[in-house]
Amino acid sequence: MAPDSPEAKDSAKDPGGPVQFDPGAFVENRPSRLAELASAGLTIATIVMIANAAGRLSPAQIWAMLPSSPLFWLAFVAYYLANPASEWVIFRRLWNLPAEGFVALLRKYVINEIVLDYLGEAKFYAWARSRLSMTTSPFGAVKDVAILSAMASNVLTLLLLLGVWPLVTSNAVGLDLRSIFLSLGVVLASSFAVLIFRGKLFSLPWIELRFILFVHVLRIIGAQALTALMWHLVLPDIGLGSWMILATLRLLVARLPFVPSKDLLFSVVALYALGSSQPALTGMLAMMAGLITVAHIVVGIYCAISEVVTIRRAK
Repeated sequence: MAPDSPEAKDSAKDPGGPVQFDPGAFVENRPSRLAELASAGLTIATIVMIANAAGRLSPAQIWAMLPSSPLFWLAFVAYYLANPASEWVIFRRLWNLPAEGFVALLRKYVINEIVLDYLGEAKFYAWARSRLSMTTSPFGAVKDVAILSAMASNVLTLLLLLGVWPLVTSNAVGLDLRSIFLSLGVVLASSFAVLIFRGKLFSLPWIELRFILFVHVLRIIGAQALTALMWHLVLPDIGLGSWMILATLRLLVARLPFVPSKDLLFSVVALYALGSSQPALTGMLAMMAGLITVAHIVVGIYCAISEVVTIRRAK
């Protein structure tokens, strides 16, 4: 068969065997237009959602409840940076991620929290493809990190739910939350499909997967401890049972898929559940939700400006 014959050309196009879809190769072949449009669209959506969230805030109410303790503010900063910092540690090991990658991870965090879940991963994936020199697609690593984060969160939420269930069913804290906890707990069932099909879902080596899972577990436990510390510093007289139930409820709300502004949603659900039984607690939750939204606004604006400056320098 001649090299230039139609048969040879057809053979080169179809070497035999199934065609494998590689997102990295797809983006590598047509990155310029699709990646740039997706990146610009996500940036605009983030700014619009941030501006919309800012319009719902009540600065006077937030200011009145802000604690003056330096420990509270240290805990708040550590809590807010826990997610991007833990992922920077992960991607530093996987890709030797530079320091500028921390801003990209902050941007991913704000997009996930303000716009929509997993859109931040798409934005970070586009950034990694355009900024980092890699011999392979980063799609597998971004996917594995996101899956393991969801797995760790779901398993720890389930364990905490089992731990506080006697308090919920006994109505020990004066609240009937069984229907709320059962409804939100249903979303955890999907996570176990990941455990069943883990061999087909993950692409990184097992030693890397163990490291990623370990970092995620530390991050979740640390974030919960920091949240409890902040709540205690604002309202030191609230009992441990109420804090445990609220912490579990917060994790359950955080596991709801495709819901933006989960801290605001948690505040709404908690206010509905508590009603007028704990007025100081409901006020504190509203203050914390507003404070986190303000942090998203500040960080989101900083990330948007940083991105614009970077694009202009590259031209």
